[in-house]
Amino acid sequence: MSSHLILSFVASAGGGGGGAALLQLGILLLIPFAMYFFLIRPQRRRMREQQELQRSIQVGDEVITTSGIYGTITGEDGENRFWLEIDDDVQIRIARAAVQGKASADDPDDADDADDADDDGDAELESADSADTD
Repeated sequence: MSSHLILSFVASAGGGGGGAALLQLGILLLIPFAMYFFLIRPQRRRMREQQELQRSIQVGDEVITTSGIYGTITGEDGENRFWLEIDDDVQIRIARAAVQGKASADDPDDADDADDADDDGDAELESADSADTD
């Protein structure tokens, strides 16, 4: 049975289709390299950046956890745990691995205030335009 497969492979390679077989073999060998460069390597880079961020967390940093809780680090409880203040006199203990990132400078409450200011400015422009047309 195996000799039949070998003979059929030799017969197909001996014909005019040998170049196509080499092309298919080349593409088949390139797939693992492409997967490494497009999937594995970027994932490792993201993991390394996340680990560096988690190592750099210190008391006083504003952070966001993986569950979406914003708070300020108030103390360390061992090597892998922090105390996170989420409101006045409300603290929870979290794992270092639960920190997703540092909270950005643009607070969500500030963004809402900026939207309100834009809405007020639009209303003033509309009233000025209607006064000009009258």
